[in-house]
Amino acid sequence: MVPLGGVSLAAVGEVLGRVLVVDDDEVIRQLIAVNLTLEGFDVYTASDGQDCLDRVREVDPDVITLDVMMPRLDGWETATKLRADALTTHIKVVLITARAQEDDRRRGLGIGVDAYLTKPFDPAELIEVVRDLAAEARLSSGT
Repeated sequence: MVPLGGVSLAAVGEVLGRVLVVDDDEVIRQLIAVNLTLEGFDVYTASDGQDCLDRVREVDPDVITLDVMMPRLDGWETATKLRADALTTHIKVVLITARAQEDDRRRGLGIGVDAYLTKPFDPAELIEVVRDLAAEARLSSGT
C-alpha cells in the first residue's frame, strides 16, 4: 500500500508515524490526510468503518482518526471492534464527529478511544492530538 499521493516522507525526513484516516466524506478525509501528510505522517485512508477494519492490519497505523456517522459500519462500532481485537487494541483512536453532546463523549471514552474532537475542528488541534498520540504509540511499541 502506498501512502497518500504515492509519496512517503521517509525519504525527506523522519516520519512521525502512520495514520489511517477514516471518513465517508471525501473532502474531509482528504483535508485531514493532506494536513497530516504535510506534518510528516504517512497517511492512508478508508471510506467507512468496514473499510477501516479491512485495511487496519495491512496499514498497521499508530493512530486512526475515525468519523462517527458513516454508512455500513459507524465509528462507534468500528472503535468497539478495534478495542476488542488483540491485534488492534493498542492503536490510538481519535473520534472526529459533529456529535458534540456530553453523552457522546462519554460513550467514546467508555469504548476506550484516546481523543474526541468535534466538527468543525481546528486542523492545528487535530495535528497536535495525532502527533502526541503517535509519539505515545511509538514509545510504547519501542520504535
